[in-house]
Amino acid sequence: VQLVESGGGLVQPGGSLRLSCAASGSIFSIYVRGWYRQAPGKQRELVAAFRSGGSTNYAASVKGRFTISRDNAKNTVYLQMNSLKSEDTAVYYCNAGSAGRDYWGQGTQVTVSS
Repeated sequence: VQLVESGGGLVQPGGSLRLSCAASGSIFSIYVRGWYRQAPGKQRELVAAFRSGGSTNYAASVKGRFTISRDNAKNTVYLQMNSLKSEDTAVYYCNAGSAGRDYWGQGTQVTVSS
């Protein structure tokens, strides 16, 4: 299974970015569960995820600013990030499951700074 994240970069506070996570490489179904992030010196934390039934779950710190979505035809999950703050600076990872195993992408750096 390959998870390829893209869309990170440097953005000013208040700006927007859209991250993508493209999944491929398994004969089994790949389910991209959501996005996590890890800031320097901190533990990896959940940012946004899909729940059973199609609903979504967000960290309190991003609720109302970030939106997770998926394009099943492209096997891609997105994270639209608006009103970015300096504290959103981190490496963002997508997480997926396939055939009972857990997979992580390589991460994409998001830096929010003026």
